[in-house]
Amino acid sequence: MSVAYDDRAESMKSALQRTIDMIDDKGVTLRQMLAEIGDHGPLLLCALLTVPFLLPVSIPGVSTVFGLAIILLGFAVALNRTPWLPSRLMDRSIDGGKLRSVLERGVSLIDRIEGVIRPRAKAITGSGFAGRVNGLAIVAGGVLLLFPLGLVPFSNTLPAFAILFLCIGMSQRDGYLVLAGYGMLAATVVYFSVLGYAAITAGRGLASMFGG
Repeated sequence: MSVAYDDRAESMKSALQRTIDMIDDKGVTLRQMLAEIGDHGPLLLCALLTVPFLLPVSIPGVSTVFGLAIILLGFAVALNRTPWLPSRLMDRSIDGGKLRSVLERGVSLIDRIEGVIRPRAKAITGSGFAGRVNGLAIVAGGVLLLFPLGLVPFSNTLPAFAILFLCIGMSQRDGYLVLAGYGMLAATVVYFSVLGYAAITAGRGLASMFGG
């Protein structure tokens, strides 16, 4: 079913604060979080799910659950369809205390971003084609977020900022912020490529050292 996505009725900061208020210390599921803000569309949800990756903390299980959710929501944006998320993903429990603490620390960051956005360069956000391309960019960011590099500095932060900028930029019709999202995606690809090259070079060095 085709749907229209417009998240401008509520700021991300207010949605984030409402989500923080409903989280129980014992644990929270993605289903509960989405139920709290689900009527505001996948762009707002994707942006919210990036917050734990913007700070130098680790919450067990979040990377897989939130990363997969962002990918599926990104496809929903690209296809202009109602999002679907599997029950196994929706009902996986996450440490509520740690998640709430991280989200609380992210409020000021989101507030600063929302303080500078405004509708501009609307051609980048205002057409169906642009929506499809930008949705696929969100999917790409989610894939990069799932790379098993959690212990490597910035490996989650760079794609998370890319997704955040894309989602907020699309929802608020700020084409410049969307372009910033593409810039962060490009930076992530370059960073991962450098890491891969360094790992291959180190592996060859070790092989030659021990091989003779």
